[in-house]
Amino acid sequence: MTKKPEEWFKQAAYDLKTAEVMLENKRFIYAVFMCHLAIEKALKGPLSI
Repeated sequence: MTKKPEEWFKQAAYDLKTAEVMLENKRFIYAVFMCHLAIEKALKGPLSI
């Protein structure tokens, strides 16, 4: 079952918000990791059509 692009973008936005929280709490490695996940999901969204 393929996810809709909107779902990928929704998850990417959630991961980016999580990265912001990690950054505010000086959890830099996790902030970078969450940014990485957000980018992957945002790029995967248009490809899941």
